[in-house]
Amino acid sequence: MKLYRFLTGPDDASFCHKVTAALNKGWSLSGSPTYAFNAATGQMQCGQAVVKEVEGKDYHPDMKLSEQ
Repeated sequence: MKLYRFLTGPDDASFCHKVTAALNKGWSLSGSPTYAFNAATGQMQCGQAVVKEVEGKDYHPDMKLSEQ
């Protein structure tokens, strides 16, 4: 099964830690990161897609992707 997640967060160290944690759990970067201004919060926001191949499991819409 191939999994997809889109990680988002403020442009600070917490976002980098979120992506680093995913990479260390076997996820791979997919595409370029995104960067946008959130007018509601006045902060820049980051986004990064990650993918992961998991053998021997079937996808279910109710599964927590971050736990795979």
